[in-house]
Amino acid sequence: MNIYYETSPTEFSKMTTEEIRSNFMVESVFQNDEVLLNYTHYDRMIFGGVMPVTKEIELENYAYLKSNFFLERREIGIINIGGSGQVMAAGTTYDVEKLGCVYLGKGTEDVKFKSLDSSNPAKFFVLSAPAHASYLNQAYTKADASPVVLGDISTSNARTIFKYIHPGGIKSCQLVMGLTILNEGSIWNTMPPHIHDLRSEVYHYFDVKPNNGIMHFMGQPQATRNMWIQNEQCIISPPWSIHAGAGSASYSFIWAMAGENQDFTDM
Repeated sequence: MNIYYETSPTEFSKMTTEEIRSNFMVESVFQNDEVLLNYTHYDRMIFGGVMPVTKEIELENYAYLKSNFFLERREIGIINIGGSGQVMAAGTTYDVEKLGCVYLGKGTEDVKFKSLDSSNPAKFFVLSAPAHASYLNQAYTKADASPVVLGDISTSNARTIFKYIHPGGIKSCQLVMGLTILNEGSIWNTMPPHIHDLRSEVYHYFDVKPNNGIMHFMGQPQATRNMWIQNEQCIISPPWSIHAGAGSASYSFIWAMAGENQDFTDM
């Protein structure tokens, strides 16, 4: 795993663009028949991509975790942004279409990932956090997520939010996870910009149209900075940082959080 350490707002204010990118941006998330994971010390989250193409891929353990298996003391949320796939865990198989979600609780063993069509492989974005209790393993489709329509085309932020892992949906210890799809013609996400003082967040941008990009804004409200983001790249968002973006065309993104509380409106 790649390891990302915490940065204080004071350190952040002195960073160059290159230093900000190296500390908060993950450029490569998916690779054929590989698991690419990153460990951030912000709320000890692990995130990344699993892309099975020609074979099943196992979620292996890491010596860095000092555990007997990956989910011995952790929970994990999984969202598929690619073709049809399956997640196998503890003897149960979950079919996962594009934008489907699977949650696996603390203590789950033998986790594997599979694509149903190698020409259109599944792309599983995953985020894991420490867990103090075991919650029910569960799968949601996009329709199960009770989509909420927000924003307006007049302000270029008409969008639909799908909430998967949260107190009103799939129960977890501390994970909160879902995705947002912007309407055609809308470019702004997460308006108005805000912070979550008691939890950290990871953004994963996807379905960015060819030859387009996204300007992601972060930092303290009075001193923001920005980075250009391409398709299927990630940003680590600290609790003290705003997180907002504007694309050169519409796009989608996964938001995944862990921390002290799970109140979706606490910002």
